Amino acid sequence: MEFSAKQIAEFIQGEIIGDENATVHTFAKIEEGMPGAISFLSNPKYTPYIYETQSSIVLVNKDFTPEHEIKATLIKVENAYESLAKLLNLYEMSKPKKQGIDSLAFVAPSAKIGENVYIGAFAYIGENTVIGDNTQIYPHTFVGDGVKIGDNCLLYSNVNIYHDCRIGNECILHSGAVIGADGFGFAPTPNGYDKIPQIGIVILEDKVDIGANTCVDRATMGATIVHSGAKIDNLVQIAHNDEIGSHTVMAAQVGIAGSTKIGEWCMFGGQVGIAGHIKIGDKVGLGAQSGVPGDIKSGSQLIGTPPMDPKQYFKASIIRKSLPNMQKELHDLRKEIEELKQLLNK
Repeated sequence: MEFSAKQIAEFIQGEIIGDENATVHTFAKIEEGMPGAISFLSNPKYTPYIYETQSSIVLVNKDFTPEHEIKATLIKVENAYESLAKLLNLYEMSKPKKQGIDSLAFVAPSAKIGENVYIGAFAYIGENTVIGDNTQIYPHTFVGDGVKIGDNCLLYSNVNIYHDCRIGNECILHSGAVIGADGFGFAPTPNGYDKIPQIGIVILEDKVDIGANTCVDRATMGATIVHSGAKIDNLVQIAHNDEIGSHTVMAAQVGIAGSTKIGEWCMFGGQVGIAGHIKIGDKVGLGAQSGVPGDIKSGSQLIGTPPMDPKQYFKASIIRKSLPNMQKELHDLRKEIEELKQLLNK
């Protein structure tokens, strides 16, 4: 499918600089541009590539002013990255979607399957499960008894959804995601650890994305909840009875212990670790590898263990490199002071 610069500009409300009849049929990174491709520039680090890219069209921010001649047609927009996202979504929507139930899939007789649903080979759909319209379930995915999945969801291969969990509309679950495994609940006894039955569920609200091999554990009682619009990366652990606020995003390898409440619009870098039974407010930012032992108020931007202001953290990091020398100097100073005391006492 081919689109002209004029059509694209109308769709994303952009201003054309160059040939409005330039056409594209694919996407490419600006440094790997080719004729017939559309690229984008939002990070100044990549500015040199715009003068040599072979892409036919490049999206740029409105404040971009070229310093040299550019061969490509430019489309100026408020935010090049957001505009690219709109075009990529349009591209995805234009792709034909699979439909129908493969003859090698198992669908329980009591399951209710919506319209235009795709269920791939060797997928399993349990008793009394409900699958919404236009949802796609790829091969080898397990959907347990009593699960409810909304409309327009996408479950890639080898997703596992345990019994009675709830998935909203327009959710995406990537391969290896496990929704509703038992929370890590054990009671210590003189003979070891007795398992505490986990009788709750998991609720994913609308437009939640769950990355590959991410686990969201079912609640001991009640529900573990991921609210609408949250985006969870690969290899993340969300423990029992956690509550993740709307539009919060978490990078890979974040781990959240049980019964913790996370606010809305938070951003957590990779490998952030969060203790259980605490509360983190709205719009909190945590840098990669931060360790959080206690509550954090809304609006905080922190890094480190325990988390601190980024400026203080980086100052402390610089000092940390000098600690061995500082320790030696301190030892030498103490030795000199003791020698001086002995001289004074004489």
